[in-house]
Amino acid sequence: MKDERAEDRNIAMAKEYFVRGDAGRADLLDLFHPEFQLYFPKFGIKRGAQAFTELVSGFAGQLQSIEHDFRTYNFIAAGPYVVVEGTTRGSMTNGKSWEAGKTPGGRFCNVFEFRDNLIARVHVYLDPDYVSEDEPRFRWGREGRTW
Repeated sequence: MKDERAEDRNIAMAKEYFVRGDAGRADLLDLFHPEFQLYFPKFGIKRGAQAFTELVSGFAGQLQSIEHDFRTYNFIAAGPYVVVEGTTRGSMTNGKSWEAGKTPGGRFCNVFEFRDNLIARVHVYLDPDYVSEDEPRFRWGREGRTW
């Protein structure tokens, strides 16, 4: 039998992850299980809450802002897992910006796993080239596309 209450709680915690992360709140780390695991493209898999701090520090001086509007997201909960499909918008310190649906960057999928009412694992799947600076890898062109 599915525990719908636990699934609703997990979805609420996934939403809180985005709220705290966008606001740069240090208490985001309070949502993480002691055995927390993080995956991010070009970062790899790391463990512990400090992994998230290390990931964020990699954006230092480059990422000016990021916003997740989770009101439009798809949340799929099954047992201890929540899969989130969504979009972002934001800007870099070099003045370039992105907005999913208007630019190539900004679509993502996160897979959360919960244990003991905390986030035990989050794997983030996206193209980390938010502002499309890796021009040679646009193998199919940009003309006529809706992003």
